[in-house]
Amino acid sequence: MENSKRKMHSNAPTKVCQYGSDCYRVNPLHFGEYSHPHIENLLSKVTSINQVVVPEQIKINKTVFEEQIRIVAKQFPHLADGVKHPAKQTKLDTGTTSTEPTSSEKAPSETKPLPAPPSESKNVIESLFAERRAKMQAVKREAPNTVPVPEPISDAAPSAVSSAATSDTGVSLQKSLPRDINAYFPVVAPRGRMAQKLAAAEPYNFFLTTITDSKPTHSEPLSITFQELLDASLGQLESSVQMNFMVDIGWLLAHYYFAGYENVPLLILYGDETPELRMVSKKKPNVTAVKVDIKTPFGVHHTKMGLYGYRDGSMRIVISTANLYEDDWHNRTQGLWISPRLPAVPEDADTSFGESVTDFRSDLLAYLDAYKLPQLHPWIARIRRTDFSAVKVCLVASVPGGHVNTRNGPLWGHARLGYLLKKYAAPIDDSCPLVAQSSSIGSFGPSPHSWILGEIMANFGKSSTPPGTRRVPGFCMIYPSYSNVEQSHNALRGGGGLPYGRDMHSKQEWPNAYLYQWCSRSRNRNKAMPHMKTYCRCCDQGLYWFLLTSANLSKSAWGRYYKPRDDTINRGRTLNILSFEAGVLFLPKLLLDENFFPMEANQKHPPFPMPYDVPIIPYAPEDTPFFIDYLREPAT
Repeated sequence: MENSKRKMHSNAPTKVCQYGSDCYRVNPLHFGEYSHPHIENLLSKVTSINQVVVPEQIKINKTVFEEQIRIVAKQFPHLADGVKHPAKQTKLDTGTTSTEPTSSEKAPSETKPLPAPPSESKNVIESLFAERRAKMQAVKREAPNTVPVPEPISDAAPSAVSSAATSDTGVSLQKSLPRDINAYFPVVAPRGRMAQKLAAAEPYNFFLTTITDSKPTHSEPLSITFQELLDASLGQLESSVQMNFMVDIGWLLAHYYFAGYENVPLLILYGDETPELRMVSKKKPNVTAVKVDIKTPFGVHHTKMGLYGYRDGSMRIVISTANLYEDDWHNRTQGLWISPRLPAVPEDADTSFGESVTDFRSDLLAYLDAYKLPQLHPWIARIRRTDFSAVKVCLVASVPGGHVNTRNGPLWGHARLGYLLKKYAAPIDDSCPLVAQSSSIGSFGPSPHSWILGEIMANFGKSSTPPGTRRVPGFCMIYPSYSNVEQSHNALRGGGGLPYGRDMHSKQEWPNAYLYQWCSRSRNRNKAMPHMKTYCRCCDQGLYWFLLTSANLSKSAWGRYYKPRDDTINRGRTLNILSFEAGVLFLPKLLLDENFFPMEANQKHPPFPMPYDVPIIPYAPEDTPFFIDYLREPAT
């Protein structure tokens, strides 16, 4: 084969992934930033991807490795025309020499060639959606009367951020892609109905993401896709902000394109750096992407929030648990709270006009101000001029730093949650445990008293019950077991969003006694592993309160108290928080003027839409938590 055909694209990554052959990731952005020599060497020896043979000695799950090969194959131009040379044979390290396996090679103990992927587009715009095109084409081939994915319009070299643009216009998706959203996304909701769906979701406005492989969720009134957040029925978008940890800029811009907002100003605040995000503003002048830098190495920008400004001066807030990339909106259970439409205040109104009964506007302004970013100043000004009186949930957020109480009480972390519960929650029976549910488990310490019972329960267990009569309630934690993940829509790969490791667990095995299964049959999500984070207390009478948040149960997210050694004048404890987080607290007193949210429908109020089944189910004696290590181990 000619040497030129064995070369990768000129924009292929040169920085080698630190995990080497142990890497288990399947996010195309990761493979666009880091080189994986063990895969690249395999691909450089073949003329077509259907000649690739998976080595027996791989260190990770076979299906994960196969997906990684398909992703990396896009960096090898010669593989695109490999189908033209079916007679060519290439000897691989495994000893297989033929494109067609022999009868002995078809034995179960041997590896099999990967199926040939769909043809890849070389068009610059198409590179934004290459992974989605491949997946959707595979689905379309099996379905009748489907609309074919368009052929590439040009042979321009692929780019990390697509451009069919002139220097004045930036990226123009409209010139290269038809507005057929069904060709790119697996679940598409009817247009123009989101405002009606939101109105029907009152008073909670609490949604779960649609699950691709659970068809009942496609038509559930409380299921939502990302494109519905941009639905015209919610308002004509003037500008927006997306605040998140991980952002696949191609996936995100595709949604804006299909909604007709390709050139609307978009500000993105993100935590996880990628080359695409670094350069998107050069290609798309209407997009400003800013990495939120955290001073401490263990802190992250973990908030998932959207601000949507409309042409009539109104706006909307969305607080979510989902990153902005495909996997998080595919087969993972995520939660979103969507605010009502918030109008602009009258020009002659007092500055206090339009504040929420929960002080949501003031709390949001304080949170945004903590970023110290000039790009947020126009939004801070806009929020000050917006009427938040329709908002009846509380903002519970975290910002990095050491925090002490203010005249308005604690502002951040678990101390803020305790302050709000004491102020608004009805007296709670101590027999009602706290139920925590998150997609990761932090370093809790060697015993329950190290942090969970010592700090977390002191605030999460609060209510308006007089302090002298309160006891520390019980603690339960929902975290998917190995058996939960194994039966998920994507088998063990369904645990890709559950990063808890075996090594960490070996240092704190005591949580085993507090762990409960993920079970969501009532919401058709039993096989959709949760990436959402929720906390609540409920009993037979109903639900005392419910929190939806980006914050996992960890010290970096919620904070940890410490008292400075030089505190000679007894200033009090400081709550040290490492990460940005945001969530909303649902309280029955504020939403319903009741002491409980009903768990079942009654004549006065709709039931609170719990994301999992109640009562919760404890681990069986043989159960273990799902460890991310399972994705790094060979399939057996």
